Amino acid sequence: MTQLAGRTAFVTGGANGVGLGLARALLAEGCKVAIADVREDSIEAALKLLENQHVMGVPLDVASRESFAQAADRLEAELGPVSLLFNNAGVNLFQTIDDSSYDDWDWLLGVNLHGVINGVTTFVPRMKERGLGGHVCNTASMAAFLCNGAPGIYNTTKFAVRGLSESLRYSLAAHGIGVSMLCPGLVKSQIYASDAIRPEALKAGAKEVNTEFVSNLEKLHEAGMEPEVIAARTLEAIQENRFYIFSHPEFKDELAEVFDEVLADFREYPEDPGLADRLQIEAGRRASYKKAREAANAL
Repeated sequence: MTQLAGRTAFVTGGANGVGLGLARALLAEGCKVAIADVREDSIEAALKLLENQHVMGVPLDVASRESFAQAADRLEAELGPVSLLFNNAGVNLFQTIDDSSYDDWDWLLGVNLHGVINGVTTFVPRMKERGLGGHVCNTASMAAFLCNGAPGIYNTTKFAVRGLSESLRYSLAAHGIGVSMLCPGLVKSQIYASDAIRPEALKAGAKEVNTEFVSNLEKLHEAGMEPEVIAARTLEAIQENRFYIFSHPEFKDELAEVFDEVLADFREYPEDPGLADRLQIEAGRRASYKKAREAANAL
């Protein structure tokens, strides 16, 4: 996709951080933009900053399928058909999996994974039916590749977004719709304050917020990459139809180390009785996978 001007874009988590940076960049490219966020006061503040007649705000809990459908109808009636979808909303919880509750899981899965699923399921059928092409960009994270004990649930959701996005890229190539996955590192954003927007219905299993820890996180995020820089690199990658958008080049060496460790765990085993038949089956799967990658890359 080389032409962005004139298209309508929908950006979740669009009132601050990467989402707001994307909105600015898209408007500069001549797009009409709808920014969605769960915080209505943040939407109002963002709209004042953007000051553009081709932008609108949409209050939205991305975990709600019904709200997503209503938001889609409303914004498309005002701005036209969406052909640029940015599933960007995300929250974080800085604790380990073994120290987490069902409410913790439901909260992060609802926003970070189901929010992407809801965006795709709401808008992609419309994009396919209209036949105008377009692009879907799902925000994952370097946490889709790099893990630690904490934040365990966050890692889980981002690994899932990675698998969803790659599979979606291959299925949508035939419809002229590209798919990318944004994997930022440290960003100047408010994700450190995720606890402030946790739904009341999912607080029963929550641990008491460590305000000192949150304060330290805020200082770390002040050193994060500017959202406008990430947005510029994202739109460049979309126009080049790249799948992986690695906005933070400082992770390249570490990712190479991890991939080397993965490959090092393969072993040369004695040939087992079913190997010959499996190799034939896998040769077909491998050829199909390569064909899918080539088709998606050729958009």
